[in-house]
Amino acid sequence: MHTQAARRQASHPLASSEDVAAAASVARAHGRIGIDTEFMSEGRYRALLCLVQIAVDDDSDGGAPHISLIDPLEGGVDATAIAQLLADPAIEVVLHAGRQDVAILRRAWATEITNIFDTQLAAGFAGASAQTGYGNLLGTMLGRRVGKTASYTRWDARPLTAEQLSYAAEDVAHLLELADEVQRRLTETGRLGWAQEECRRLESGTDERDPYTAWERLPRIGQLDPRARAVARELAAWRERTASDEDRPVGSVLGDPALVELAKRHPSNLGALEQIRGIHPSGIRRRGNAILGAIAAGMKADTIPRDEARGRSEPEDAPLIVLAEALLRARSLEAGLAYELIASRNELELIVAAARRGESEPDVRTLEGWRSELVGADLRDLLAGRKAISVGPDRRLVLGDA
Repeated sequence: MHTQAARRQASHPLASSEDVAAAASVARAHGRIGIDTEFMSEGRYRALLCLVQIAVDDDSDGGAPHISLIDPLEGGVDATAIAQLLADPAIEVVLHAGRQDVAILRRAWATEITNIFDTQLAAGFAGASAQTGYGNLLGTMLGRRVGKTASYTRWDARPLTAEQLSYAAEDVAHLLELADEVQRRLTETGRLGWAQEECRRLESGTDERDPYTAWERLPRIGQLDPRARAVARELAAWRERTASDEDRPVGSVLGDPALVELAKRHPSNLGALEQIRGIHPSGIRRRGNAILGAIAAGMKADTIPRDEARGRSEPEDAPLIVLAEALLRARSLEAGLAYELIASRNELELIVAAARRGESEPDVRTLEGWRSELVGADLRDLLAGRKAISVGPDRRLVLGDA
């Protein structure tokens, strides 16, 4: 069902510069703003910001928020007042699953975003799954339902339809109310500070990529010798720059399999280039010399040695990893928060591998901040053999002296 706020918004035009300034003034007075975005990433190097929805507290409408829809593609709307709010640490910025929203807004509006409260992330500290969707969270916490009829539409097409406007407005219509409920529950359990600490990690979100680290994400890169790895780095960097300049997906410039094969064989002329699968003749005509230039640069660059064994887990680490995971899962259940917030499998592998080798602790989130407070000391004791896990009379895991 559409909310009253969403129905009202669907029948009104998109926000003007004056509307945006007025909404920013209200948000500043109340100390918070709810925000969401619609964007298009298909066929582009960077996602295109297509619509920004904001919700501010409105004391004049029975508690329903005032919603403004800002079109960054048309109308010449000045969103400076909102961008300044996002960067103000005195203003709470409420989002849901906002990692990508933060990255896009930081780039598109050239602003920092501080004092974030992400309702999806924070709800993980209140017993919800770390990936609970907005609609599901509204249902379980507020007993509300929202429609999702226009989620996969062309947000870059103009004019936007009434259905799209209604959908967009609905995405923020209950966002502030949801934040209030999540914060209420976290305050009762003493976990609000933990959630706020975790939300601060979102502030540095970016969708900009370093061209010279792009090669590290290539498939089968570990199979390449040191010289081929240097060539792969130059090719991947060239591909990133080209895709960025032309605003197109990197795969449309040069596919991963072809890039890895080029790095392995490092051809030195167009004739040899034509023998590589996955490169269309038109691509060779258009980009052949640039590809050969990147390969030549890689052949002249310092080689990149294969990764050393440091930090990598061994088969004999598997039982310890499972044991550590059991401890962390037990603690997450006791604390009433989502296990995914505490550690990833890769983080546990790094921790166990470092403990086995007697190396310094890895720089991972599991051993920092609130996570260290929750499990850090016990995890260290367990891996050092000072503590042991047993099954208690209530069939729960118990950590005691070894």
